[in-house]
Amino acid sequence: MNGRQHGSAPARPGFDAAMAGKRAECDGGGLTASGHAARQEFAGMLTGEYVDHGEPPWRWYLMVDLSCKPEGYPSDAVWCESESVFLLDDE
Repeated sequence: MNGRQHGSAPARPGFDAAMAGKRAECDGGGLTASGHAARQEFAGMLTGEYVDHGEPPWRWYLMVDLSCKPEGYPSDAVWCESESVFLLDDE
């Protein structure tokens, strides 16, 4: 148990201009189509939009224009937990 309250905890949306337009990677746990646990890796662009959920707040950033996503992932956007977001150097 991580001490976070879920369920009826409010979600508070916001915008972080410092994160908008940044190229980033994120990873986290997920399930395969067969229901097995697996690591999932994503890369794309952060919009700056976020949602703080739970108490204490757990921040999730919206990543779009995915250049890397798990095989079969149906969307071109994903919400990434802030501690799993890694900014990429500008080239």
